Amino acid sequence: MEENIVKNKSFGFAVRIVKLYQYLCEQKKECTSVGAMVREAEHAESKTDFKHKMAIAQKEINETKYWLELLQATDYLTREQFESINNDAVEIIKLLTVIIKSAKNQH
Repeated sequence: MEENIVKNKSFGFAVRIVKLYQYLCEQKKECTSVGAMVREAEHAESKTDFKHKMAIAQKEINETKYWLELLQATDYLTREQFESINNDAVEIIKLLTVIIKSAKNQH
């Protein structure tokens, strides 16, 4: 029987895409750690700990924006889906930035 190269390659490609999806779902939990860091900051042990946890949350939401951009560029998200969730991410970054600046200015 003759080997069907395009059939084999397209199947292999589909397997890689499914594995990428699984990786994003299972390994890249940073997308949800923003909320977890904000919650941890609520019960911070000190002002320094509070600022540190909020700064981590800010880094995590920035990384999440990267993944959203990647998912939109690879057509996992439509432009509308991307804009909707990205707008939320931008809003969270702005809030975290204000909170961190305010915490730094308090003595």
